[in-house]
Amino acid sequence: MKLNPQIVARSVQPCQSPRQGAGDSAAAHWKAELAHVFRDVPALLRSLGLEPADVPGLDPAPAGLRLLVPRSFAARMTPGDPTDPLLRQVLPLEAEQLPVAGFGPDPVGDQAATRAPGLVQKYAGRALLMAQSACAIHCRYCFRRHYPYADLGASGPRFQGALETITGDGTLTEVILSGGDPLLLDDAPLESLLRRLDAIPHLRRLRIHSRLPVVLPERVTEGLCHVLGAVRLSTVVVIHANHPRELGEATAGALARLRGATSTLLNQSVLLRGVNDDVDTLLELSEHLFDQGVVPYYLHQVDPVQGAAHFQVPDREALALIEQLRARLPGYLVPRLVREVAGEACKRHL
Repeated sequence: MKLNPQIVARSVQPCQSPRQGAGDSAAAHWKAELAHVFRDVPALLRSLGLEPADVPGLDPAPAGLRLLVPRSFAARMTPGDPTDPLLRQVLPLEAEQLPVAGFGPDPVGDQAATRAPGLVQKYAGRALLMAQSACAIHCRYCFRRHYPYADLGASGPRFQGALETITGDGTLTEVILSGGDPLLLDDAPLESLLRRLDAIPHLRRLRIHSRLPVVLPERVTEGLCHVLGAVRLSTVVVIHANHPRELGEATAGALARLRGATSTLLNQSVLLRGVNDDVDTLLELSEHLFDQGVVPYYLHQVDPVQGAAHFQVPDREALALIEQLRARLPGYLVPRLVREVAGEACKRHL
């Protein structure tokens, strides 16, 4: 893959052991960014030169999934545009409260596939560990927006039970860290968890699903790179970007640093009405991803979670978009259009 050399030259240094004091400074930086996120709908709108009256159907004080948006992500939104595709992903609407047939609290069957607290296995050979319950951004289409994270208990006992289950099952070759966002763990507890996974002899791969390299690229520090690069397991980081404007110079630097510490970078997008449901946007997203060293992997149909029905794109439209992408892009830049169906043995390719 070819990165833009001008961006790389400005923003990328090889991953290495953090210098004395540098790790503390970098950690303080990303935590400071996280501490100053937008949590108030009117405040976010004001930062964009908008008023609540500018957004039809706005829910200015959502009672369920609260607003949470990093300021650096909000800075990529277009001021004065209430239909901005990045804003649409995070702005709560009254439509989320409407009951829609087929949309519920557990759309992909997490509960039925739970083997131990926080350990989910839906597919052969791999299991998902919920390493963290929190996220750095609250996406309105999140398929775990109703997940009972409070029932998982403290992470120490939960990790112990999950690790015992993984150790005892020789059919597992891959563990997926998810959540929440696993990269919200500090380096020390993350390193401890990875070392314990690394010591399980039948595991071959570690997969980390994270939106932080996109929405809070400051999290990708030298210290984090050192932690990820120190494991025996082949490590795959799956990021989540839905629109090309989510990717810029800061993400280019973060992703290039990650490539120095891991074997593979992939992207999963969700097809969202009013965000990326046109061929030019999807084409530009694939091009931007590859420029930054990431393979476009999946384009998901939105999971039928309660509150996200207004994002749904019909299958016929989704399939037409994929056909248009195939006509304009090389095959390796065309993501697989998939849907996750509770209880099925793999994702359903459309």
